[in-house]
Amino acid sequence: MDEKEKELQLAEEKKVEENVKEYGTDKIPSMSDRIALITIIGQVEGHNVLPPQTKSTKYEHCIPQLVSIETNDKIEGVFIILNTVGGDVEAGLAIAEMIRSISKPTVSLVIGGSHSIGVPLATAANYSFISPSATMIIHPVRMNGLVIGAPQTFEYFNKMQERISDFIVRTSKMNKDTLTSLMMQTDELLNDMGTILIGEQAVELGLIDEVGGISDALNKLESLIDKKAENVNSNDDGKEHHK
Repeated sequence: MDEKEKELQLAEEKKVEENVKEYGTDKIPSMSDRIALITIIGQVEGHNVLPPQTKSTKYEHCIPQLVSIETNDKIEGVFIILNTVGGDVEAGLAIAEMIRSISKPTVSLVIGGSHSIGVPLATAANYSFISPSATMIIHPVRMNGLVIGAPQTFEYFNKMQERISDFIVRTSKMNKDTLTSLMMQTDELLNDMGTILIGEQAVELGLIDEVGGISDALNKLESLIDKKAENVNSNDDGKEHHK
């Protein structure tokens, strides 16, 4: 074995070792060439770096990934899997807006839970699913640490809450009055405001489109991809006929 072959073998072994460390398997989780997979897990990390023992989704990883998906002609659809406790509002909303602005069909699936800023991240897709046992937690914006006691601080919180609420209403079937009512309930979360919705409840209230699992979500994504392709073909036929 020559020096080059040794280097390639060592690189391959290192890659396998990293995959086992990160994913628990020597095979990197991936989708087909035409479908991109995005996972939003743990806590959404914003401008501050979370402790290494905290499972997190970093927005500086998600943003270039989404841009790459949009500019890659081979990718025809995006599958988003969520199991998140929420996190940084600005970062979460930025990722949600980017998902919503992708020109390719998108489908989301909530497993485990999608809480707080995870709610708009789930509704950002063209079509959303939730597993029967998964939860959605809707509550007002919170902030930890030092807060300046001034009227401007209240106004800032108010505007931030409006941005989140408007996005959820825009990307789901839930109206603003229902959303506000669920957000301000005080009889479900201990010492706090908010509401926990489990599986079917989230669908009944119009927050999520359908209860289902991986196969349901992928079948829906395939149908959206096919529908878009049909529309493109019919438009092209119309242009040729016009010529």
